[in-house]
Amino acid sequence: MNRERILDKVVSRTKPWDLVVIGGGATGLGVALDAASRGYQTLLLEQHDFAKGTSSRSTKLVHGGIRYLKQGNVGLVMEALKERGRLCVNAPHLVHHLSFVVPVYTWWEGPFYGVGMRIYDRMAGELGLKPSKALSLEETRKRLPTIEPEGLRRGVIYYDGQFDDARLAVSLARTIDDVGGCALNYMRVVGLIKEQGVTAGVRIRDEEGGKELEVRARVVVNATGVYTDEVRKLDDPDMAPLIAASQGTHIVLPRSFHPGDSAIMIPHTADGRVLFAVPWHDHVIVGTTDVAMTDIPLEPRPLQEELDFLLGHSSKYLTGDPTASDVLSVFSGLRPLVKGEGAESTAALSRDHTILVAQSGLITVTGGKWTTYRKMAEDTVNQAELLAGWEERPCRTATLAIHGATDVVPAARHLQVYGGDAPALMALADEQPGGRESLHPALPYWRSEVIWAVRHEMARSVEDVLARRTRALFLNAQAAIDMAPMVAELMAGEMGWDAGRRKEQIRRFTQVAQGYLISTRTR
Repeated sequence: MNRERILDKVVSRTKPWDLVVIGGGATGLGVALDAASRGYQTLLLEQHDFAKGTSSRSTKLVHGGIRYLKQGNVGLVMEALKERGRLCVNAPHLVHHLSFVVPVYTWWEGPFYGVGMRIYDRMAGELGLKPSKALSLEETRKRLPTIEPEGLRRGVIYYDGQFDDARLAVSLARTIDDVGGCALNYMRVVGLIKEQGVTAGVRIRDEEGGKELEVRARVVVNATGVYTDEVRKLDDPDMAPLIAASQGTHIVLPRSFHPGDSAIMIPHTADGRVLFAVPWHDHVIVGTTDVAMTDIPLEPRPLQEELDFLLGHSSKYLTGDPTASDVLSVFSGLRPLVKGEGAESTAALSRDHTILVAQSGLITVTGGKWTTYRKMAEDTVNQAELLAGWEERPCRTATLAIHGATDVVPAARHLQVYGGDAPALMALADEQPGGRESLHPALPYWRSEVIWAVRHEMARSVEDVLARRTRALFLNAQAAIDMAPMVAELMAGEMGWDAGRRKEQIRRFTQVAQGYLISTRTR
């Protein structure tokens, strides 16, 4: 996957594309892959990097959604459980089974959650994982060795999926390339082309070179998440807003605060959400929150109330009583929830996806969640076929292997996210001087992974490497800051940066990374 090659193809193309997809998060990548795999000439355009926004900031779970079942949204849960099963099969290098334990502190919770989990199991059908069951007090404490013991009666265990969100996004971009589609990062859509009132393409600006050009398309899809209304306003400045943004924040703690292999699910919190403490890449993610937001920045910042909430609940349920000084990283994401009538909070808004077709023919798809990205994409491309009057082509993504798909675990376990590319990456590491040397003693990442990211994964900045090709920024913000000079040096050798460009890249990344240090992210 090479940006220069793809950009040359876009610049030299004289025919209209079948589909142009705006947005390089989970939804846009899914739509572009579905369309390209059906044989449509497809171009995806992302203003920053793939999964820069919400799609790299999830709780890292592929799940049906226990709380949606409680809300009575059976359809969403069944769809998500089906998609969870497909993801486990199609991307085994990135998605795996994870056990979750609900600690029971009151007598009535055990039967209540036991029945709920059994319903959850049955709904998953043949794509289900292991069956849920009640745990004794002894079994619960064995699985959750640092859970607060006072008042603990027993537990309930169930199974869901876990994944690496940004790495799945990169793998989807590579799969688009594999099937003949085109995906470009750092390509901003600055306007829509209209012909007799019909959307006929987009005007774009290369954020690296500054060049602007027009791209024609038979169908344009708006899949920009929390920026959905911005693109809709390019089509109709008077349109009514569709999106209600909700912020979710997570803190990352050392593994010592929860060394067990099972995730913890707390079903009752002050804001009405469930709370998770999830083992991930040898760290622990605690989240999330649900706060309505009107500001839509590219880098959302956690509120003090969110940090207080997460630390307070962590101390309530974990014996280590983590404080702000224990937090290695904090990250926030904005959910693109579709506005509902009479909803008192964003927690009450639907997580279902919505597809709209404007009078001009612009298709907008929004809402949903990572787990259901594939189904959202299938529905959107079906709508595009209907709109354009094309003969229907069958969807292929239900059984399409994602780039790198393999269940073989490499000797260097942190390379598992590369899947089938891991042997080639290890060969590259052996070719490079110091290729297997760690970028930082606190994290497992190799120097050769930086070179791989530039050559094969379209990484264009230090941030791309440290936030989304590796997950250093999300795991340990200070370590990522310390790694930035070495990453910039390695990238400079691949991309021809001079000393001034290296310095600027380090400065920009450090500025972003400061926002992931808990001491600097309150307001």
